[in-house]
Amino acid sequence: MTLKRKLSMVLAASAVLVAASTAPAAASGGHSPTWRLTDTGSTAQFRGLAPVSSRVAWVAGSGGTILRTVDGGRHWADVSPAGASDLLFRDIEAFDSRTAVAVSIGEGEASRVYATTDGGRSWRETFRNDDPAAFYDCMTFLDRKHGLALSDPVGGKFRILATADGGRSWTVRPTAGMPPALTGEFAFAASGTCLVSAGGKALFATGGGATARVFTSRDAGRSWTVAGTPVPSGPTAGIYSLAVRPSGEAIAVGGDYNAPTAAPDGAAYLHGRTWKIARTVPGEYRSGSAWASRRVALAVGPTGSDISRDAGRTWTRFDTGNFDAVECTSDGSCWASGPTGRVARLTH
Repeated sequence: MTLKRKLSMVLAASAVLVAASTAPAAASGGHSPTWRLTDTGSTAQFRGLAPVSSRVAWVAGSGGTILRTVDGGRHWADVSPAGASDLLFRDIEAFDSRTAVAVSIGEGEASRVYATTDGGRSWRETFRNDDPAAFYDCMTFLDRKHGLALSDPVGGKFRILATADGGRSWTVRPTAGMPPALTGEFAFAASGTCLVSAGGKALFATGGGATARVFTSRDAGRSWTVAGTPVPSGPTAGIYSLAVRPSGEAIAVGGDYNAPTAAPDGAAYLHGRTWKIARTVPGEYRSGSAWASRRVALAVGPTGSDISRDAGRTWTRFDTGNFDAVECTSDGSCWASGPTGRVARLTH
């Protein structure tokens, strides 16, 4: 069994070892936000999260489970694809209440893409990986038609899968424009945010090697540049999540899932073209991040949630509950998802 496979299994199981309290912690200054849990009726671990608005959201996770709400989380419908119970969904992208694309992870044929246009009543498998060396981690859409999915290195380079028709078909991109991977380098399939996009740019983050790095593409994933970051990297450490704004502002969070309560330099922000460690970091492993507004960002992990009100320069804990992923929508609604069916909305 490869280290990557072991990592995905440990990520799936580790959440049960962390307390699931949602009691908010004290925050300095202003009013502290609070997560309000919804009743999903599921015990799956939801690392895939795709809110569309304050009313519509999708989650995807273990056991091939996909749920959808159209009433703000008061009711959740199980819209899981048929025959997918052995799959681990780690990312889902949704455009509205009817249209969504989900990716499952794993070596070889375990990496697949499914798409629906009828609210999950039916799904079509639109890609199945046939390369035993590939392992797809996460996915992003630059617009409703153009999307990318990221695989760990194959033949010494990260692999990009692309769609130009909203996920109905996919093509493996040539790797001529991809810089070489470092020894041991890979991406973390922890929250569906190891690959993100905004403003015509796509970014993906890594760990596992000597340096945690961020790759950037300005031509829809055909060519990439790469920059090192000061976030510590190692066999199970690095950047687990990115969040980027159309203006180009970006944040990165991570740490080491094997040491969830210690991540001294586990958050960074992009200053020009240079990544800098935040002045005040969450201090613990964080697997998900999102922009809530122009200056406000959120980060979540198994030991709590943090908020930054200065574009990632400083972070303050506001909750001690266990979440894997966080996403915010254009109408200002923020959602989080995690183990044992946990899905919550942010209240102020």
